Amino acid sequence: MGELLSDLRAETASLDELLRPLEAGDWELGTPAEGWAVRDQVSHLAWFDEAARTAVTDPDVFRAAAAHFTSTDDLAAEFRGLAPDELLEWFRTARARSIKAFTGLSARDRLPWYGPDMSAASFVTARLMETWAHGQDVADALGVTREPTPRLRHVAMIGFRAMPFGFAVRNLPLPSRAVRVDLTMPDGTPWTAGPEEAADTVRGPMLDFCLLVTQRVHRDDTDLEITGETARAWMEIAQAFAGPPGKGRSGKGQGYSR
Repeated sequence: MGELLSDLRAETASLDELLRPLEAGDWELGTPAEGWAVRDQVSHLAWFDEAARTAVTDPDVFRAAAAHFTSTDDLAAEFRGLAPDELLEWFRTARARSIKAFTGLSARDRLPWYGPDMSAASFVTARLMETWAHGQDVADALGVTREPTPRLRHVAMIGFRAMPFGFAVRNLPLPSRAVRVDLTMPDGTPWTAGPEEAADTVRGPMLDFCLLVTQRVHRDDTDLEITGETARAWMEIAQAFAGPPGKGRSGKGQGYSR
């Protein structure tokens, strides 16, 4: 948990560094997410940080509120009247409060969320993944290329573990064949998950895998080598985040800055 929280703080600081120098007009720049500007990416993170803190501090209140959740688009529209400085302060405050709440957890504590309940370790990993993914949307809007970091290993892990969820959320039968993921971290270190003997494999750069499982890139715009029917089916629908099926991104260079 200490390592996860440290990396979450670092990912938060990386996004804050992108946001801090923005002029008012920059907050209105469109991102690859249809209909969402930079401001919407930030309000999304702030709102769900507050929800995450409630899930930790008062699970019953969270569950009651989650039962009436509408859509992320409705939430984005609700907060478009906030001034950029108010929005940035909201994000900073909500993130700090959520991290403070996470600090008292042990890795195996169970917490409610919008999909299945999660362990505290997976919960914090999910907040890091969301920060990185929505930070990528902000970077795309600004035309900025971010340097990938070893923190991507957390995104890769939650993406790998979410394989069954991608099928279940689409009411598809769960695959019976295992998939081996063999990735190269930004520093060249190998990273693997899944049984070594699996015939179905996904190989390539960790950055590309993380972009794909967070639906920030189309499969055709990656350097991933995908072998086997199950692996191909998974990579078509991979979804590391909770909620209904995402729309994904169009191919041929659309969706992220490299």
